[in-house]
Amino acid sequence: MLFNYKIRNFNFRLVIYVLVLSGIGVLIIRSASGSAEDTRVMRQIIGICAGLFIALALSLIDYHRLMNLSTIIYLICTGMLAWVLLNGVMRGGATRWIVLPVLGQLQPSEFTKIGLIIFFSWYFDKYQERINQFSILAAAAVLFGIPVLLILAEPNLSTSLIMIMMFTAMIFAAGLSYRWIFSILAVLTPVVAIFIYLLQYEMVPFLKDYQARRILSFINPVKYQENNLQQDNSVMAIGSGQLWGKGLNNTTIASVKNGNFLSEESTDFIFAVIGEELGFVGSMVVLGLFLLIIYECLLMARRAKDAGGKLLCTGMAALIGFQSFSNIAVATKLFPNTGLPLPFISYGVSSLLSIYLGIGIILNVGLQRKNTHN
Repeated sequence: MLFNYKIRNFNFRLVIYVLVLSGIGVLIIRSASGSAEDTRVMRQIIGICAGLFIALALSLIDYHRLMNLSTIIYLICTGMLAWVLLNGVMRGGATRWIVLPVLGQLQPSEFTKIGLIIFFSWYFDKYQERINQFSILAAAAVLFGIPVLLILAEPNLSTSLIMIMMFTAMIFAAGLSYRWIFSILAVLTPVVAIFIYLLQYEMVPFLKDYQARRILSFINPVKYQENNLQQDNSVMAIGSGQLWGKGLNNTTIASVKNGNFLSEESTDFIFAVIGEELGFVGSMVVLGLFLLIIYECLLMARRAKDAGGKLLCTGMAALIGFQSFSNIAVATKLFPNTGLPLPFISYGVSSLLSIYLGIGIILNVGLQRKNTHN
């Protein structure tokens, strides 16, 4: 027994999958940067070590204690997002970062994802018997809408969409009635059609020009061909890797990476480097590891001893699943171009630490599973 937990219930498989993906990420970032001395490589390694320490520490803390602090966590997350808009650091036309003593630049929206998973796990657990009442759903929509609108104002549309999908998965797992689901779909279908129509005439007020062009280039790639350049180059890079890839750190003149055809090869388009250098086989290994991580999260959700633990694991499974799928879908031109990191792999300490934080919480859910024989 360790802290009243049975060590045999610790999900070592999940930790191994996460560390393997993180290790692949370091190799790809090193290859994309072209130098082992690049500061990004060292920062990523430090981030992994710090993230692993945080995850292991949180895995020993009863997740109910964190859920009891959910209101404070929600207020801190919302406060940080507001501080971003008031006194944040602008980069690339977006204000998404704050500067903290010692820690340096952090992206609060990444940590808000985990904060909202904790908060709504507590909220839906508390109101589980009344989940289908309009007042409960309306309050949840307002509480969710505040941080999402703050993130949209940065602007950060892609993160907002991932959070919406995460929230949707959690409320479905909480027991939302199919009557509500079909009613919402009935309303959303014409709304989406109107949105696409208005988008073509630049009449969507909450979208920036570049966001609108990215969506329009996906709907009408011929008319907005110049906006597809990054994705076209990404698809070319993935295809050029063929079965086994060109190998890590290749310096051939035919490399899309070395030809500077990709502007975010260490972050948003890192899967293009994976496809080019590790080929189809390496890409399938990465996809397989993501599927194994999502499976372990859902397995722990099924074995959780209460609704709160189930929702924590479901939220993390949805976050990792939707974000990894979206990143890869953008790199393969299945989605419009959006700026999302590939979990565990893309460069970015904020993204890395936040996702490890979430992993640590659900590891504790696994330690307290209801049936140790399954």
